[in-house]
Amino acid sequence: MFGFDADMIFRIPALLIALTVHEYAHARTAVALGDPTPRFMGRLTLNPIAHLDPIGLLMLWLFKFGWAKPVPINPSHFKDYRQGMVMVSLAGPVSNMILALITAFVIGILAKLQLLSGDWVKILWLTYTYNIILAVFNLLPIPPLDGSKVLSSLLPGRQGHIFDQLEQYGPFILMALVYIGVIGVIIDPLARGLSFIIDVVVMTIL
Repeated sequence: MFGFDADMIFRIPALLIALTVHEYAHARTAVALGDPTPRFMGRLTLNPIAHLDPIGLLMLWLFKFGWAKPVPINPSHFKDYRQGMVMVSLAGPVSNMILALITAFVIGILAKLQLLSGDWVKILWLTYTYNIILAVFNLLPIPPLDGSKVLSSLLPGRQGHIFDQLEQYGPFILMALVYIGVIGVIIDPLARGLSFIIDVVVMTIL
């Protein structure tokens, strides 16, 4: 849980960047695969207002657990339903990993130039952190997270259909797991592992 502290004001731009890129990646991938739904619904945009869920943003801001508005898609437009769903679902977390890597490069370059100072640097660090968190969190195979859609698409028909039925209970399952601390136990080592890999890549190149 984040709680209230002096850095809260810097979280808003960092959160908006991470959430917007995540949802835009879903929309862009779906459109590229032949589904015009995100475009028709006004979600093929980097305008954060189009993707913002006020309650989800507040929850993520305060408790490291939140959400944006899901991008509506119609998988019937995909040539290959399963492959399309996997690609669209993975697009969000992968975009967060890429953005975390880019942010890490920027931080590394600024550090070498001895320009890593000022309040705006906090936004960079928080952008990096939130993208790491969103990437690993959304890959968890718990409905309605992206990881659950990947798993559902990979399961045989009957098992996939049964698994899909859990989505209606997904938010309650997630809240319960967050409350008892299970999500944190899972996410923390995964986030540290992803951060370590990114740091190695950046240090190797720079």
